[in-house]
Amino acid sequence: MIKMRAAPEKIWQEYQKGIDFKTQLNLYDTVEANENFYIGKQWEGVTSNGLPTPTFNFVRRIVLYLIASTATDNLKLSSSPLSSAGPFSAFEVEKVCSIVNAQFDALFEQNKLGKMIRDFMRNAAVDGDACIYTYFDPELETGQKAKGGIRAELLENTRVFFGDPNSREVQSQPYLIISRRETVEEVKRRAERFGGDSESVKPDGDDANNRFDAMTEGKCTTVLKLWKDAESGEVHGAETARNTIVRPEWNTGQKLYPLVWMPWDFVQNCYHGQAAVTGLIPNQVFVNKMFAMTMLSLMTTAYPKIVYDRTRISKWDSRVGAAIGVNGGDVANVAKTIDPAAISPQVSQFINLAINLTKEFMGATDAALGDMKPDNTSAIIALQKASSVPMELTKHNLYQCIEELGIIWLDMMRTFYGVRYVEAKPTGKETAAGDADEKAPRLFDFAALSDIPMSLKLDVGGSAYWSEIAQMNTLDNLLMKKQINVIDYLERVPNGYISNQQELIDTLRERQKTEESGSDSGGMSNLKAGGGGLPSMAAALPDTASGGKPAAPGAAANAAAARPGMPAGHSGAAASAPGESLPGTDGQGALPGLKGTVPMVKTPLLQLFKANKAGTGMPTPGTGQATPLLDQFRRTMRNSAR
Repeated sequence: MIKMRAAPEKIWQEYQKGIDFKTQLNLYDTVEANENFYIGKQWEGVTSNGLPTPTFNFVRRIVLYLIASTATDNLKLSSSPLSSAGPFSAFEVEKVCSIVNAQFDALFEQNKLGKMIRDFMRNAAVDGDACIYTYFDPELETGQKAKGGIRAELLENTRVFFGDPNSREVQSQPYLIISRRETVEEVKRRAERFGGDSESVKPDGDDANNRFDAMTEGKCTTVLKLWKDAESGEVHGAETARNTIVRPEWNTGQKLYPLVWMPWDFVQNCYHGQAAVTGLIPNQVFVNKMFAMTMLSLMTTAYPKIVYDRTRISKWDSRVGAAIGVNGGDVANVAKTIDPAAISPQVSQFINLAINLTKEFMGATDAALGDMKPDNTSAIIALQKASSVPMELTKHNLYQCIEELGIIWLDMMRTFYGVRYVEAKPTGKETAAGDADEKAPRLFDFAALSDIPMSLKLDVGGSAYWSEIAQMNTLDNLLMKKQINVIDYLERVPNGYISNQQELIDTLRERQKTEESGSDSGGMSNLKAGGGGLPSMAAALPDTASGGKPAAPGAAANAAAARPGMPAGHSGAAASAPGESLPGTDGQGALPGLKGTVPMVKTPLLQLFKANKAGTGMPTPGTGQATPLLDQFRRTMRNSAR
């Protein structure tokens, strides 16, 4: 038995109630007029009676500027952990955020959201409202066993109906209704698939009186109703055609309505907003009429007229050089030229004034549109920035809508995605176990998103607002100051800056492991054999300033160059502590019998001498004493001095 809330008659009554509300607002006629004026059909339905019908479409120029000012940024959607993540560790929430961010990037690309957002803002500016509806397509290929993906589409404001028309908040609505015009064959196939009544689906007319739809045949209106169950809070749906069921009631499992709504300008106590074009139409009509009457005046009176005496001239001949016959008398007053009437200069002044003031009030000034001589570029840039300030409010309304769309996508991932392969950073346990291949896909259960609903926050904005450039500058500075290494740098570079980024990271890690293992074994052999002189010993010894890693070739020279006043071959960072000198020297770093000073020895080597002298350091093989090591060091220094 069909529940009363999902009965086709009940749904159709609610649908007709929504149409009546829009009709009282004159929405259908307003949208049609706005669309015509935007595309340049500005004399639609006007009987001209021979009057010229010029069109100087400054409405489109202004609207395109408004759209470009708000929707041309490279928008990105990212999730990040909140300060309080409940029982979950920061690493676990960070891992989930990285997975969600990868899904956001894929959805932006699959749904071509950049173009959709521009069309979204175009609909808001021209029609008054913009709407994005998202749904789950179970047949979408994903490249893995789990199929299905999230789709997004634009809806016209004449096709969306709120249960409470006095509120524009989508999630607080008692129900939502979405109407579509579809072919009868497609609706019948869907009814057979979901157990509806396919035989009762018949063609009908469009209730919105769309003139383009009237040019087609074989279509019917389908109505999708969405509402939230009072007990579970989950969204239920039912789809009907005129007085018949297409898809019976079903539980979507979602907690949020899959719809984003944005009016261009808010109207109190109404979910429909005011379009930017609506207020421009009277000014556009005035300009067109003034141009039309000026044209008519020029066509009728702009050229001089000749008046002649028909009693003396039977017919006037206007051919060049043609003779004109006159019946006797003086020819002085036989004909006269009448000068054309002058058009008042106020006409053109008022036309220009109307256009300029309209553009200025909408923020589309000459500086903003680039219609100025570039005499002072700094001043022009300042004026452009100042003129775009009022558009920041509309831009942030757009950001809020995209953030709401991201929250809806999270809800849909939790509901429909299930267990899928994703690329995620390894956990600490996996790293300790040696299973830390970051390129390997891992299984992730998206139902886990329901356990951390408050552990994610969404940040959305343009490229300058989200600040990839600032992020790159910060990373560059950290790398140049050697606060991070190259691997840390590459792991934090935003996607798209470096090709094959992960392969480069893996290569550097393998090279780092090889160098560390080789330097450890090579350092011990040089220390025992004493061969190769001081340079090889210094290269083999660990450097505390670099975290215990071997010193790179030329590091001492670079350090000396960076410290003016230090002797060549000395490194201030590796010098012994004040008041300390190498064993066997004269306290100033000079060995007996040698001229000059000993090149600075890294602190760990000095500590080794101290430990061996105390009998607690690493013993020389076979003796356990430090004296052979010291003798070896002296011989090495003498050989180096020669």
